[in-house]
Amino acid sequence: MPTRKFEVKGRVQGVGFRWFTRTQAINLGLSGTTRNMLNGDVEVVLEGSDKDLAKMKSLLKKGPPSSRVDEVDSREVKEDLGLGFEILPTSSE
Repeated sequence: MPTRKFEVKGRVQGVGFRWFTRTQAINLGLSGTTRNMLNGDVEVVLEGSDKDLAKMKSLLKKGPPSSRVDEVDSREVKEDLGLGFEILPTSSE
């Protein structure tokens, strides 16, 4: 299955964005991770079908009601995420 990394930019930290992401990913049957980045973005790495990844990208563009998403960048990555979804500590990158 394909794996994509999404970088979500805007007002996406401190607004429940990672929990929103987790809920939506689980509802779509996607495996992956999410974490806050030091630059204020949120990183989301997901594995699933192309159709479900496209649905998730549109959900990320909307975000939870308290967020403001300015941009969602995505690219394919080579990672095997296994099963489940995890919220990771803030990245030091």
